Amino acid sequence: MGLMNTADAALDDKAIVAAAEKALADIAVVRTEVGKVIFGQESVVEQTLLAVLSGGHALLVGVPGLAKTKLVTTLGTVLGLDSNRVQFTPDLMPSDILGSEVMDQDETGRRSFRFVPGPIFTQLLMADEINRASPRTQSALLQAMQEYHVTVAGQRNDLPRPFHVLATQNPLEQEGTYPLPEAQLDRFLMQVDVDYPELAAERRILLETTGTRESSVKAVLDAPQLMGIQNLIRQMPVSESVVDAILSLVRSARPGHGNVDTDRHVAWGPGPRAGQSLMLTARARALYDGRLAPSIDDIAALAEPVLQHRMALTFAARAEGMSVRDVIAGLVKTLKA
Repeated sequence: MGLMNTADAALDDKAIVAAAEKALADIAVVRTEVGKVIFGQESVVEQTLLAVLSGGHALLVGVPGLAKTKLVTTLGTVLGLDSNRVQFTPDLMPSDILGSEVMDQDETGRRSFRFVPGPIFTQLLMADEINRASPRTQSALLQAMQEYHVTVAGQRNDLPRPFHVLATQNPLEQEGTYPLPEAQLDRFLMQVDVDYPELAAERRILLETTGTRESSVKAVLDAPQLMGIQNLIRQMPVSESVVDAILSLVRSARPGHGNVDTDRHVAWGPGPRAGQSLMLTARARALYDGRLAPSIDDIAALAEPVLQHRMALTFAARAEGMSVRDVIAGLVKTLKA
């Protein structure tokens, strides 16, 4: 029996390695295809892809004109997912996202209600300028993002799988916006900061997007293939040292857990969902780089996008000009020490 179990384990290992090699090849094709229309922004593309490969949602934060919308629509095409876009505005209602019931009347005059699904019933939902909608409308996404179904008129309606929300937010414009509540921010696996492109990338943007021909992309994956990669990522082994590093990082980011700098600067820190996010995205990053297991370097690289929207500074820390990034950078240094 012991020999059979050993043989089965060896076969499982071989199967995982073979699946990983196939997934790595698929991811490489996805990266190449996305690179046809998204110039530069390697870290933004990587982090957004990691969120999707991990089966989660991402919040893209950046000023207008940095191709956030184009990146999301490009990913939808390349990954072969059905996608919808919702432009969030102050007058947007929950039913505009979830759908609503309408009354039908048949030939005999009998009336009945029929549910008309809203744009949330898709595999990739782009929530454009999500902070422009009222809290009531923002909350309509909460159940969907966590439980993958919505309840309308007391009836449960399951969402397609896979289901991902990629939301965009402008960090500059505050007038007429509603900051996302902490409960909803925590639903996002990562916050991806979109910065200005490098000089070479911006030169290429100027040359290739203002002519008569514009590059286009095609689907290189489909939903079942993406879900297969997501399942593979959950099977990747994680060493005890990496698990300990995740626990150490997340717990040290909470006030009252023994870190002096955190106690002084942080008002509230990340919950267990942050650790879960780090476990998944670290595995995804390892596969993205062609490795079969994550390392502590992966945790250090993902600390900022996973933790920054799950922490808040004290008033005194903000008055001193500190940022959440500064605090996380200090925690990462102790992690590597």
